[in-house]
Amino acid sequence: MPVAHDADAVQAPYGVGLEKETYIRETLTVDDVCITVYRHESLTPEQVLFGLVQYYKAWAVNRPGGH
Repeated sequence: MPVAHDADAVQAPYGVGLEKETYIRETLTVDDVCITVYRHESLTPEQVLFGLVQYYKAWAVNRPGGH
């Protein structure tokens, strides 16, 4: 979903109804590299980081030739 560069939060449609879910802008920085992620309001930054790490580990193991 396209998001404005300066948006601090985004409300995305949820399901079929008129409900909205809120995603909060966070910046993940390692040394001099950073990326912007939008975390669901129910998750802590630590939970999001843990999920990203788990996803990456699974991706690395399951890609062709991965270990």
